[in-house]
Amino acid sequence: MPVGDGLGELSVSVLRSDGSGELALPWSADADTTVDDALYAAVHARGAVTVPHDGAEVSLAPGDIVFCAPGPAGLPRFGYDVRMAVFRIPRSCLGITESELRRITGTPLSCADGVSALVSNFLTLLASEAALRRTRVGDRLARNAVDLLAVLVTELLGTRTAGPTDVGARTLSRIRDFVELHLTDPDLSPESIALAHHISVRYLHKLFRSEGTTVGQWVRQRRLDACRRDLDRPPQRRLTVAAVAHRWGFTSPSHFSRAFRDAYGMSPSAWQARAASPPLTPPAGNTPLPVS
Repeated sequence: MPVGDGLGELSVSVLRSDGSGELALPWSADADTTVDDALYAAVHARGAVTVPHDGAEVSLAPGDIVFCAPGPAGLPRFGYDVRMAVFRIPRSCLGITESELRRITGTPLSCADGVSALVSNFLTLLASEAALRRTRVGDRLARNAVDLLAVLVTELLGTRTAGPTDVGARTLSRIRDFVELHLTDPDLSPESIALAHHISVRYLHKLFRSEGTTVGQWVRQRRLDACRRDLDRPPQRRLTVAAVAHRWGFTSPSHFSRAFRDAYGMSPSAWQARAASPPLTPPAGNTPLPVS
């Protein structure tokens, strides 16, 4: 039986079958309503599932994906001890037409490599993290999932309805948001950033190269900007230079001092001292200053 829950724009169900009865399929349920703006991505986990395709019965391997749409015929055929995660996506989020929907429905996608492997792994992890659902983090992950599914659909259709440049820009924007939230983490690195977004470190570096910088340079500059703001604090709210560096993920005081001097032309302590100095008081009255 399906067990459903929400994830932002997605709705996820877990299909389980022991082979003894007929399953209530989400896409078949939509066929009996006025709802038709839906596409389902079913990710196979275990058990015997076949899909009729090109006149043959194709068996799904764990991790394989098949797209289904509202209609009386449930495309996958289920055997014993089956488990599948099924994601319902509004078709409006993917920008596909009725004819394109018919082209992708029922096509089994192997998770062995490429984009389908990336999408399969991401969706499988997302389906298993029930605690994330209906949270802000869950909403953000759901947007990532929709973007990845859009890329997969585009690849399957062989069209350019969603260009790689647009997808890369959205991914880069989310990576920057993630970095801003984790600047204080001393373990923030290209590897941890790539892992959090289910992309390769190589692709992460490629995204930042397109912006004329590197991941490390961008993270370091954002940390230095945060340190500079802390060093500008008034005396009653001031932190030590070492505390500021530690707060924003710099584990080496000497490295922080060098990086700060390279960025702003003076040491952190000199910057803090300058910020604490009282402003010059202008001369009283309207008497012009003497000219020498």
